[in-house]
Amino acid sequence: MFWIRLASSVVIVIVMAISLKLGGVVLNALLCFVSIVGLLELLRAVGIHQKEDRVLEAVTVAGTAVMYLILAVQSFDTNAADDVTPVYGVVVFTIILLMAVYVIRFPYYHAAQIIPAVFSFVYVPVMISFISLTSAIPTIGHKAVWLIFVSAWGSDTCAYCVGLLTGKTIGNHQAFPKLSPKKSIEGCIGGIVGAALLGALFGMLLFGEEYAPAVAFVCGVGSVISQCGDLAASAIKRDYHIKDYGKLIPGHGGILDRFDSVIFTAPCVYFLMYLIPTFVL
Repeated sequence: MFWIRLASSVVIVIVMAISLKLGGVVLNALLCFVSIVGLLELLRAVGIHQKEDRVLEAVTVAGTAVMYLILAVQSFDTNAADDVTPVYGVVVFTIILLMAVYVIRFPYYHAAQIIPAVFSFVYVPVMISFISLTSAIPTIGHKAVWLIFVSAWGSDTCAYCVGLLTGKTIGNHQAFPKLSPKKSIEGCIGGIVGAALLGALFGMLLFGEEYAPAVAFVCGVGSVISQCGDLAASAIKRDYHIKDYGKLIPGHGGILDRFDSVIFTAPCVYFLMYLIPTFVL
């Protein structure tokens, strides 16, 4: 299982790295695929997958596809690449359309179906779209987008290694025993420190030595947010009594089982790029 999981991780990292490097249409096509699969996984998890729910699935999937189509088209125009207005427009229109279906078909659909559908659309496709929005930030986007994955996956790796090491030496203390018994306080701290150190290294390589402290801070904060994302996804699984969101990725489960931390980290990095004085554009 370990080697299968490792091989899957390597493949995912390579595919993601190539997509980030190419950017534009390639990146948005991949993110659209990831978003739609992740969206359908979550809809299935929360019970929105029966035959009578196909309209809700269709609306959210269509909204996702249109959103990424706009992002792909905008990538050809450097002046409009970071314009979030059309994207927000699609998000709002999709939510309105879901509510319209609710009203028109009432009482066929119930709030217990509509609310999870709206949440799933925002939680997966909209949050993941910040990867594309980050890559489109003028001047630094093609560098800043890497920090999303340094914060998320770098933090996961560091947390795992530190948790494993401390478990064999000084012992581990459970951080969230009811939610994730395997997560330790030592691992959580190790993930944050490790992500910050990786961020400092990436800051020197991508931005220059003077940016290292700011990038380390971004990745450290991103690590905290990514761990929240991981735990949030675990909480949803526990609430709905499922082990994994899917079986697409061998050794990991579904798309959401691998991208749960990235979902939270992407908007975090995007906004930090605009809030931290060092990166103010």
